[in-house]
Amino acid sequence: MNGVLNVYKEKGYTSHDVVAKLRGILKQKKIGHTGTLDPDAQGVLPICLGRATKLCALLTDKKKTYETVLHLGIETDTQDISGQVKCRLPVEVSPQEVEECIMSFQGDQMQIPPMYSALKVDGKKLYELAREGKEIERKPRPVTFYKIEILSMELPFVTIRVTCSKGTYIRTLCHDIGEKLGCKGCMESLLRTKVDQFVIEDSLKLSKIEELKASNELEKYILSPEDFFSSYPEIRAEKRFDKMLENGNPLPWKGEIPGEKVRVYHSKGVFIGIYQWQPKRSQYSPEAVFFSPQDFQ
Repeated sequence: MNGVLNVYKEKGYTSHDVVAKLRGILKQKKIGHTGTLDPDAQGVLPICLGRATKLCALLTDKKKTYETVLHLGIETDTQDISGQVKCRLPVEVSPQEVEECIMSFQGDQMQIPPMYSALKVDGKKLYELAREGKEIERKPRPVTFYKIEILSMELPFVTIRVTCSKGTYIRTLCHDIGEKLGCKGCMESLLRTKVDQFVIEDSLKLSKIEELKASNELEKYILSPEDFFSSYPEIRAEKRFDKMLENGNPLPWKGEIPGEKVRVYHSKGVFIGIYQWQPKRSQYSPEAVFFSPQDFQ
């Protein structure tokens, strides 16, 4: 199978667990996930299959939307409710103060990654150091909160919807809000509702995927690489360029430029891949290729 499957990651599974289980269900090895979700988090986890594993890095870079419950008055070592409690403080702030504080995080921010994360320092993951009781200095990283909405507020709990850039830790956002309010805070729960075009309403639990595979109905739920890039203009090459495309070479181009990035097709109609315009050389160069030699047989 080749394409992207919108999986609903359930609580208790790591992203790697989901990949491992899918390898068993689908009986194929070439599977990759598109960004780690903590074991306690739930929601959308696009999974790339076969040739579409080339899309993993691309999807990791996309905007993501989460719904989280912020629990004010508690600080933990992991910045979420599953960690060891470091501090408890009374929540004496008003709803208006909480709202103003939360909304102040909208836009470009610098965020310090948590110790309990998979980021590596000198070849060792931060969470491994944290489990050894070590804490090291982490450099702040630029992140963007494109939109923050408060869905409900019953202090000490606040439910928030956040659309953000890659590399953003929602746990850390909750922690930082608590710090700024002076009453501490941690993340009570996390649900990822959207990754680029993949939404929670269309996501499938592993049990459902197993059912669909058994009844040979799973293919229609897999978004092909071709469909993934459906918004890009299309170029169907002339027959004389077929061999060049089959060998992974650039496509010479004269005349009107349909787009900076285009979907390129073989004269037989086979989807070759995504090509990027190179003005200095007047050609389209391959950026991501998805065909297989068998496609031309």
